Amino acid sequence: MPRPLLPSTATRWSPSSSAAPAWTACSAWPRGWHPRHRPRHPRRDPRRLLRCLPQRAVGGLRRLWLPHRPPGDPPHRLRPGRVHGLAGLSNAATNAWPMIMISGSCDQGYFGKGDFQELDQVEAVKPFSKLSFGVRDIRDVPSEAEADELLVEAEKGVEKEVIGIVGQSEIEKAVSLLRHAERPLIVFGKGAAITRAENGLKKLVETTGILFLPTPTGKGLLPNTHELAVTAARSLAIVVVGARLNWWLHFGEPPKWSKYVKFILVDISKEEIELRKLCLGLVGDAAKVVEMNSTTFSVSPTKPKPKQGFLSSISSLLISTKMNFTSFGDPFCLGKTHPWVEAIQKKANENVLKMEAQLAKDVVPFNFLTPMRIIRDAILGVGSPAPIVVSEGANTMDVGRSVLVQTEPRTRLDAGTWGTMGVGLGYCIAAAVASPDRLVVAVEGDSGFGFSTMEVDLLHQKVTPCISARRSTLVRYQLPVVVIVFNNGGVYGGDRRSPEEITGTFKDDPAPTSFVPGAAYHLLIEAFGGKGYLVGTPNELKSALTESFAARKPAVVNVTIDPYAGAESGRLQHKN
Repeated sequence: MPRPLLPSTATRWSPSSSAAPAWTACSAWPRGWHPRHRPRHPRRDPRRLLRCLPQRAVGGLRRLWLPHRPPGDPPHRLRPGRVHGLAGLSNAATNAWPMIMISGSCDQGYFGKGDFQELDQVEAVKPFSKLSFGVRDIRDVPSEAEADELLVEAEKGVEKEVIGIVGQSEIEKAVSLLRHAERPLIVFGKGAAITRAENGLKKLVETTGILFLPTPTGKGLLPNTHELAVTAARSLAIVVVGARLNWWLHFGEPPKWSKYVKFILVDISKEEIELRKLCLGLVGDAAKVVEMNSTTFSVSPTKPKPKQGFLSSISSLLISTKMNFTSFGDPFCLGKTHPWVEAIQKKANENVLKMEAQLAKDVVPFNFLTPMRIIRDAILGVGSPAPIVVSEGANTMDVGRSVLVQTEPRTRLDAGTWGTMGVGLGYCIAAAVASPDRLVVAVEGDSGFGFSTMEVDLLHQKVTPCISARRSTLVRYQLPVVVIVFNNGGVYGGDRRSPEEITGTFKDDPAPTSFVPGAAYHLLIEAFGGKGYLVGTPNELKSALTESFAARKPAVVNVTIDPYAGAESGRLQHKN
């Protein structure tokens, strides 16, 4: 039987610099279809089918096949499940992550008559998807099992689609812009991580001496401790690879950026480039434009230049320029002794010393810095392969972005572009299954943890995650996930209202942002057979992390935090 294809309107997925599509396959399966009936590929190791309790958390599993695998395809049970799944789908679309969503449908013969759980799913998901369609013929059902492979693999005559290669003239324009810039900078984000651009970036940075700044989800491509890493720089020419000039980068506008700044944006999305007011936009897939070619570094500017990736070409031309125009001085070999680099590094070192002085204090009851330092040191102590860090929350995530260190690529997941809370436990499950050789450490605020708390069940549960077409095998596993909950008693902390603000008929009610003081989150996982820890001092936290990291089994560490230690954003409690 020939392998069935998706409708001709479908296009193959390719990892992009920053704007991979969010896919949804809105499938109108016959009544009675259930995810357990999902067909399996007979020639490959089957995917794990994992059950999530909050169905919106299923969307977090999309990271199971990212950043180095095809799109995740979480199945949802019938129409209400699809509604819950919109949270995950919309989050994937906003973050430009590929995702396929599948769910059942009511009997098409009764559609429009008020059938059980009837919903026009195809229309419901269109705002968040690149493609939405229904399967109306039972013979199309096998295409679900093959869809993702046909989207990404060159098999059985399906050719890989090659996204545009940046032309030499465009590269030379970029080089010219950078060459005449006194303060160049390289910025990279999760798009560069997805396409594994770390080798190209490392060679470019260390060859030219240009400072670099990663976005939160781009951290780890080059170590945080690299001598050319910065957290801020007043640059006038910036190469942005695999990141968007959205709110994360302050839209590329003053006052955070100089009004004279010129951006070179590398992105697969022509629409994204057209949206921004750029000096130069380079449309291309980061997997192609970042390819390195060792021979390019010996190419003379007077000789024909072979086809090469963008960063490779930049490096080649900059070096060639240096060799032939040294009398003009070359801003691209900045190095540690360049006045601007020295000034930036001096300021950065001063900030690091100030931060380390604060981190060195053992504050009890805990603030956010003391436990975060202990967690950082414990994670660094694991060695290689480095743990995957999942972080969400308000103060917890913000402080973690400054304190926790990523030494390896693709080892950090957080709330992302949309700042979505509740994705953490789904990310943990996905990371543990996709990278079984790595420990997964979730650093969660109590509010973020609360959105998907019941997923601790899946961390420890004995399940039947998959059934091979060749044999039936019960797969028993315990996921190596340690969840650390910063328990400060609420969103941003405890009740901070002044007596004057506590008025009205319901003045005796707790603040809407407050939780139960001293909530025993560590007991949740013990109910399912995991290990829980309650800690409130540095020694207790160190002991809990040492034991749980060594065990590599599901654990929850409940860290009690001073409810007034964190900062409030936008006076949320006052507005409530």
